[in-house]
Amino acid sequence: MKKLLFYILAISFLLLLGSCKLGRFAYYNFADITDHKIFPYRTAEKADSAFTYAVAENGRFPEMLTVGAKEVTFDEYLERNQTVAFLIIQNDTIQYEKYFEGYSQDAIVASFSMAKSVTSILIGCAIDDGYIQSVNEPITNYIPELKQNGLQGVTIEHLLQMTSGIRFNESYTNPFGDAATFYYGQNLTRAVLNRRPQQEPGTEFSYSSGDTQILGMVLQRALKGKSITRYLEEKLWKPLGMEYDATWSLDRKNGMEKTFCCINARARDFSKIGRLYLNNGNWHGRQIVPEEWVKRSLTADTLNGGVSYYKYQWWLSEQNGDFMAQGILGQYIYVNPAKNLIIVRLGEDYGDTGWKNLFQSLAAKY
Repeated sequence: MKKLLFYILAISFLLLLGSCKLGRFAYYNFADITDHKIFPYRTAEKADSAFTYAVAENGRFPEMLTVGAKEVTFDEYLERNQTVAFLIIQNDTIQYEKYFEGYSQDAIVASFSMAKSVTSILIGCAIDDGYIQSVNEPITNYIPELKQNGLQGVTIEHLLQMTSGIRFNESYTNPFGDAATFYYGQNLTRAVLNRRPQQEPGTEFSYSSGDTQILGMVLQRALKGKSITRYLEEKLWKPLGMEYDATWSLDRKNGMEKTFCCINARARDFSKIGRLYLNNGNWHGRQIVPEEWVKRSLTADTLNGGVSYYKYQWWLSEQNGDFMAQGILGQYIYVNPAKNLIIVRLGEDYGDTGWKNLFQSLAAKY
């Protein structure tokens, strides 16, 4: 009887591994900031001439923080809360830069959903370049296969606003859910083409990695043979003077970029995405992203199902005019235009803190 049970379990495990998505989910269990090592990728090459920040000799940052009834050093607080990189940049000068848990300035960290904000930037560039006509275009102009699924009423703007009404299960713990299929699966095209409507588009906000991946497929089709990673390199990575190459994880070798996640880069280079939008899309006199696109992306719109705290794949403050790109496990690019301030926090997990509140309290000190 024990032998029979052993054989049943062994066969079940082999069958599980035979399913790529379930096998990967079972083996890796949950997303990790080192997941750039487990997926195929394309490379966006660094700039020939890097942009570097000045570094303050005596940087301004809080040396101590009060936690409950105790005071701890700022470094200790960050390390306790599973941070691997933390940058504070004001007026193009690094005020604070520390790395933890064996990480360093050149250590690669997965962006997770911070990539959604980058995908939005590339959509704006594609409209400016004439690859895409307008956010008001139906997505079936680029993915006509979705007409038969009843998605002809969904526009590019619905995807940007996450008001598409397309059914998607965002659970990160369900191995049979859509998020696992998109993250661990090896055929994003098939996964996208399986999408079905849940409700009328333009009626309700629902955070969905599926919407951003469909945006990625729209962009892929619009670029007509040029990869999304190459477009990232041309429009952002080289013009912004990135110091290191980046990679974008794919569903399979020579496959599709996971545009809802998975740009793999360094903290300083992530900060330059924030700096670009801090300066309304302008980089040393060159308009990289149309200013109108940046302003539209950062101005809340609660019409047609939109919400005040999210616009075009960016997280917005409802009070201060600050904004963030945000990824699971606590990856952040925080920008406070009033203080000319950028904060990047990368981590193994969220820890026991509210990062947005910390960023805002730090900004208040500058």
